[in-house]
Amino acid sequence: MKVLPFKIPKPKGDALVFQEDYERVFYDKLHQHEEIQISIILYGEGTLIVGDTINHYKAGEVFVIGSNIPHVFKSDPVEEDTPKSHMLSLFFTKSSFGEDFFELDELSTLGSFFKRSEAGFKITSSKNKIKELFLKIQTSSKIDRFLLFFKLLKKLSKIEYTSLSSFIYEKKYTDVEGKRMSNVFEYTIENFNKHITLDTIAIVATMSQNAFCKYFKKRTNKTYFQFLSEVRIEHACKLLEENKDLSVTEIAEKSGFNNISNFNRKFKKIKERTPKEYRNFFR
Repeated sequence: MKVLPFKIPKPKGDALVFQEDYERVFYDKLHQHEEIQISIILYGEGTLIVGDTINHYKAGEVFVIGSNIPHVFKSDPVEEDTPKSHMLSLFFTKSSFGEDFFELDELSTLGSFFKRSEAGFKITSSKNKIKELFLKIQTSSKIDRFLLFFKLLKKLSKIEYTSLSSFIYEKKYTDVEGKRMSNVFEYTIENFNKHITLDTIAIVATMSQNAFCKYFKKRTNKTYFQFLSEVRIEHACKLLEENKDLSVTEIAEKSGFNNISNFNRKFKKIKERTPKEYRNFFR
């Protein structure tokens, strides 16, 4: 299976693809596809990379990933007796129902959905209503699924949201580029709590240090170490939310920071509040 581009399995004659992922871990290779993806996490948690942005995902969250945006759902390690990760998804393109279908005046209110999807977005309100729609879609006939799909689009066009990515690389990744970036992301996610040098990550990318720095910056609009800091801070946020007994210093260490001052500074720069303020907010 190629890393990039990724082909969505599509039943013959189906314009709208419904997919249920029920696995120990989700497909964990960086990939992109022409189809817009709408997904709800029913169970499981982990790291979601979309374009240049790191996000933590967990049960109940809904994501929209636009056409050809590189992304990967990296499930957190789980024990054998832990329930499997579970995600429901819909895939479609703007031309799935005809080249100019979504240009019809009757569908003009859906324009905001397509605009938001260009950078991807995560919904921040009405999650239960979206979940209800997805569960109905899961068990519906094809005609009812089609009608519920447009009800879902209408909802997603008006709902509160946050954008997922601030920068999208304009060109499609080649298979070689996709494998290289996938290896870099995978190594980072698995080793962010350790000391990572430029030499180490350049070897992972099979490039010289200078070439890797330019390569990564061009495709993400940030340096590798900015990206690494964001991975670490996202993990720290998860610990601040879920582990009330851990001190901020302990969380800093578990997130790959060996200097509490540096941790506090980086955290505030990325999250616009201190770690203590962030923890109090979620309390």
